Amino acid sequence: MLDLLLRHCTLPDGRTDIDIGIEAGRIVMVQPQRAAQSAREIDCAGQLVSTPFVDAHFHMDSTLSYGLPRVNQSGTLLEGIALWGELKPQLTQDAITERALAYCDWAVAKGLLAIRSHVDVCDDRLLAVEALLQVRERVKPYLDLQLVAFPQDGVLRSPTALRNLQRALDMGVDVVGGIPHFERTMSQGAESVKLLCELAAARGLRVDMHCDESDDPMSRHIETLAFHTQRLGLQGRVAGSHLTSMHSMDNYYVSKLLPLMSESGVAAIANPLINITLQGRHDTYPKRRGMTRVPELLAAGVPVAFGQDCVMDPWYAGGSGDMLEVAHMGLHVAQMTGQAAMRQCFDAVTTTPARILGLEGYGLDVGCRADLVLLQAGDPVEAIRLRAARLLVMRGGKIIATTPPATATLHLPGRPAAVDWRTA
Repeated sequence: MLDLLLRHCTLPDGRTDIDIGIEAGRIVMVQPQRAAQSAREIDCAGQLVSTPFVDAHFHMDSTLSYGLPRVNQSGTLLEGIALWGELKPQLTQDAITERALAYCDWAVAKGLLAIRSHVDVCDDRLLAVEALLQVRERVKPYLDLQLVAFPQDGVLRSPTALRNLQRALDMGVDVVGGIPHFERTMSQGAESVKLLCELAAARGLRVDMHCDESDDPMSRHIETLAFHTQRLGLQGRVAGSHLTSMHSMDNYYVSKLLPLMSESGVAAIANPLINITLQGRHDTYPKRRGMTRVPELLAAGVPVAFGQDCVMDPWYAGGSGDMLEVAHMGLHVAQMTGQAAMRQCFDAVTTTPARILGLEGYGLDVGCRADLVLLQAGDPVEAIRLRAARLLVMRGGKIIATTPPATATLHLPGRPAAVDWRTA
């Protein structure tokens, strides 16, 4: 006798009329419709059942702080960094915790059950680190929160950043972060990559660096990151986030860079909403798009995930925790409108970031944890197009969020009263 049976499911890989059996919080059956006994059944009516959404790049210590201590009037990256510097002395642990917990509530409602969040370690008090470590424990029953020790002001540029980063790792932060393009010189940026990769290797940790978040085609720290990943045997444990300088590099150099990244096993994390907003600000026209070369990276065999990055903070006034919104923007900015490419955009907010984060038990196979999202859509492309309602969100076989179907009633002469959003 199963605990729960989801009937008539459509899966992201295109299989239809599939039954998913759940027992003791795990998937125990994924098969075409068959006779099975269950204590409870849910008819999914042919709609899409997916693994949960995963955000590979976020800043939870600053989320929902929009307007504190003032609004970013220019909307630029540099004013956002300056604003964060003004806000840091005013931060309290309780305020960070409450904003982070509120955002996690938003995330669960949107079917987002795993987040990698960078946390600034350049405040000697490490208030944000302490707050998010507490949040990580509080949300563990329903959301996986992975923390990156992030030296926002530069690990070499800021006098106490390296010591604070090591303290944060000692406290239990999961991943080593960096920001080489923000160091004072290119050589110091390269030195910081080497230093931080060696630190991660010594501790057996993953690496995720803000890398080349710039319009400068000569910002090439991803090359250094790939080199040290190979040198230290960190393949499969390293990600370069943003990589926006790649949109400005000449094609010949990129033709050498892409094989290096692929051979090194370094993953790429693009942040479509923020990259398209903050980059290219010095251009008149033609104006650069700002996002890294996603189709080319994928074609070279480099795993690419999309991240939300910011929600209502000093850098970005928008955002909702909806990874389908992120995928929707990524699809358009990267011009990934081919059939296979659109599905890759869905993968970029589900299965690919799950691999980058190293999530255990994630998937739709027998033995995986029964963390599932039922979407009001027939396939991944439709889910992105409609930013489909999350009809139910499940963690370990238990429903933790529901959303009513998106419907509308029309009052038009000679027209049907109901609208089907799939075909409207």
